[in-house]
Amino acid sequence: MSAQNIVVIGGSAAGPKAAARAKRLDATANVTLLQKAPELSMASCGYPYYIGGEFDERNQLLATPTGVVRDEAFFAAAKGVNAQVNTEVTTIDRDNKTVSCVNTVTGEKDTVPYDKLVLCTGATPRRPPIPGIELDGVRALSEMRDADKLRELRDTGEVKDVVIVGGGLIGIEVCEALAESGMNVNVVEMLSQLLTFLDWEVAKLVEKHVKSKGITVHTENGVSEFLGENGKLTGVKLNDGSVVPCDLVVVSIGVVPNATLAKEAGLEIGDFGGISVDTHMRTSDPSIYAAGDCVEIPNRITGKKAYAPYGDLANLEARVVADNMILGDTAVFPGTVNSGICKVFNLSAGSTGLSEKRAKAEGFEVVTATNASLDKPGFMGAKLLVSKMVADAKTGRILGFQCVGPGEVNRQVAEAAMTVMNGNTIFDIGVADLPYAPPFSLAIDHFITTAHILENKKAGRMAGISNADVKERIDEGTAPFILDVRAPTEFEEMRLNVGETLIPLGTLRNSLDKLPQDKDAEIVTFCKISMRGYEAQRVLEAHGWTNVKVMEGGIMAWPFKVEF
Repeated sequence: MSAQNIVVIGGSAAGPKAAARAKRLDATANVTLLQKAPELSMASCGYPYYIGGEFDERNQLLATPTGVVRDEAFFAAAKGVNAQVNTEVTTIDRDNKTVSCVNTVTGEKDTVPYDKLVLCTGATPRRPPIPGIELDGVRALSEMRDADKLRELRDTGEVKDVVIVGGGLIGIEVCEALAESGMNVNVVEMLSQLLTFLDWEVAKLVEKHVKSKGITVHTENGVSEFLGENGKLTGVKLNDGSVVPCDLVVVSIGVVPNATLAKEAGLEIGDFGGISVDTHMRTSDPSIYAAGDCVEIPNRITGKKAYAPYGDLANLEARVVADNMILGDTAVFPGTVNSGICKVFNLSAGSTGLSEKRAKAEGFEVVTATNASLDKPGFMGAKLLVSKMVADAKTGRILGFQCVGPGEVNRQVAEAAMTVMNGNTIFDIGVADLPYAPPFSLAIDHFITTAHILENKKAGRMAGISNADVKERIDEGTAPFILDVRAPTEFEEMRLNVGETLIPLGTLRNSLDKLPQDKDAEIVTFCKISMRGYEAQRVLEAHGWTNVKVMEGGIMAWPFKVEF
């Protein structure tokens, strides 16, 4: 039996993983990796940190943990893979099982036969049809050369004013990288918030932090034109008519699947424009597989197809591809719960599963809880976390979780991701056995506490109200009686200044005459994180008040202006 010919198109994340694992599983296979770019195995998620000066050696983005650059020679010697860079595949001949390619440097053409073909063609940045987008100074961040250029501009100091178009993951990471180098940064986002994987009130905490770093944020605004002189960028005109002068624009409004080859070959394409694959990562052609940012995969909660261009998923999908090519259809990739995290200056912001907005759009009846608390004991250098948990109101199944703050966000989101994937309920998590020691967490972990809050709400023991709803009532002039039960020293240090009444929790039972005497009057209680706010609610209800709500997350989760 002759050796199997495996051809992999694309050399960023999924491609090298599929090629190397296939060769490990079948040492007799002839594995060829064709890459259009001059580099292989680029750690593209690290581009913003290279730009920002977190490290200086660009080859660290291309190297193994031991420092060996993953180039053609490395793949040949260490992996047994025939890797060819600067090689663009132009057509796929499914009938004859060949791919045609051309060397982008020499122009030399070639035809490569395959028994199994893997498409890992990635994604391309969205390029909106905005006048002036062709100007010198308008850039994206998708390739190594983009990172090299932005790092060069950072190092030379020739750019002073920059506009980031798009407030998503990449946009915010690039914003931080350039702002830390001393540039004056404006972020323009067409939607009402940054980081749309978060619910509005959680995203506003991130925006508040970004603004505190001197960044100007324009939400609910877009770019109508890029302005320039003699072919060079001079500024950005926004939809509201204002003009932001700048020397550099980084367009970061998401990516689209690079599925042109697949489409031209007649493979099935999904609603998002990505390549359709089954659970074995096989395309509509049984001899062709696909993985990475060019494919569509199921959402594990809704069952619907989703587009999830994440580096970790690309590697996992590629592993499944390799197993199925060599071992038969033994491996399954069940899909995504859309877990993600990013660094935002001194904060981290992460989420998994469905936001409240998305869950409702999918037809779920939901109950939510917001928790502001520490990630570990105060004597161990605790830092704040603000989380929001979303659950099915009928079953208590946890559908999603969001967390922001300077604390250990990654731990919380990782716990939540496993919970969402496993279909656990708030009751399961309320008694979860997680590792505990003071250097790592509280005795009752923040994630478990969030489930406890949600359990109390679902059982009717706690009535909550979001800070966004409280602020809306204040702005409308229909504010309830707002009761701050913190200590006077806390009030002096920071307060909402929205007409709240200060009655410390320790004096509340002896100060009931200071409250509205109509027992049906609406009262909203809060404290620093609203644990004391919840205790105040229980006290007032025990004394006959019937319409008491807790402002969830307290003043630490308040995304609006506070007075110091």
